[in-house]
Amino acid sequence: SKIEHLLSRSIEEAIERAHLAVALRSGRQLRVKLGIDPTAPDLHLGHAVVLRKLKEFQDLGHQIVLVIGDFTARIGDPSGRSETRKPLTEKEIKVNSKGYLIQAAGILNVRKCEVVYNGKWFKKGGLEKILELAAAASMQQVLHRADFAKRLEEGNDVSLLEALYPLFQGYDSVEVRADVELGGTDQKFNLLMGRKIQRHFGMPEQDVLMTPILEGLDGVKKMSKSYGNYIGITESADSMFGKVMSLPDGLMPRYFLLCTDLIEDEIGRVGHLPSPRDQKVRLASEIVKLYHGEDGARKAREKFESLFSKKEIPADIPELKLSDTSLETMDLVLESRVAASRSEARRLIEQGGVELNGEKITDPHQTQHLSSGDVLKIGKRSFFRLKV
Repeated sequence: SKIEHLLSRSIEEAIERAHLAVALRSGRQLRVKLGIDPTAPDLHLGHAVVLRKLKEFQDLGHQIVLVIGDFTARIGDPSGRSETRKPLTEKEIKVNSKGYLIQAAGILNVRKCEVVYNGKWFKKGGLEKILELAAAASMQQVLHRADFAKRLEEGNDVSLLEALYPLFQGYDSVEVRADVELGGTDQKFNLLMGRKIQRHFGMPEQDVLMTPILEGLDGVKKMSKSYGNYIGITESADSMFGKVMSLPDGLMPRYFLLCTDLIEDEIGRVGHLPSPRDQKVRLASEIVKLYHGEDGARKAREKFESLFSKKEIPADIPELKLSDTSLETMDLVLESRVAASRSEARRLIEQGGVELNGEKITDPHQTQHLSSGDVLKIGKRSFFRLKV
């Protein structure tokens, strides 16, 4: 059933699962909360895991409540961090919030979501609200969280503001009267604090669903723009397809489960395709289809296959690591070290000897916007897969 699928697919841990199952079957519209600290404007497939789960709730008729942490973003979520996060300015928060909602609209029906900003109640409540919240939990409870305990053990500081952060996030659940809250497994402490704060204020405790953390293109670290191992949900179809094709083979089952709509039987059948490359082509097609439609996925696949089916392209392309996502063509060629001088690089470019993803570039000073997985060809025999 749709309810069973909602409670199991892409869910790492559920707290009061049985209680939530009863509530879902009751026919009552639930208020489903997602707290968002607008620390960056760009969303990637890692963010999409929880957004796609929210869409399942929305499709079943429940009310999605997006809590934009314009107040809490000034503190910074300490979850999983080894040092204090730099606070954001009010301008950064506004820009990032707007960007988040525009991009989230590619997955959710944002117009039907209830969008609220937690600055509304925290600025109004003032010091009295902070004092009231401070009484809801003990310092031992807050400092026992794993990331704080590790920092203290290593002799690093935990600011009082950071210690208050989970209480602020938990209080959001009181204000929006959340029945359910979603978040990644790294948010477990904050999500449970929401239950504790609701209990403190005499409210029924929210149920909690936690989604897995998606590994990035390197197959090791969590997907993050700061690690350069991400696939953005607003990237071009060609870039998205190429990046998926650069994934380690071992990540495919996880990406099929967390990033596509294929049911498990279909995923199993894909696993019986003759080669990992065929399986990855299907994975790339399914992911691109979600964000660019059937036609966009088909064209990206055709372009990728025409690029790589040419016999002169080697099977194993060396990786070229870059420190920037935007470079002039000449600087890109010089980074490859195929050309020994600027004059040689210019000659190669102007004579049509440089291609990026199969397209010739003849302007040495044209700025190229680069993504991991892009393929650079210089001359007849030099190929590189970019990593940025």
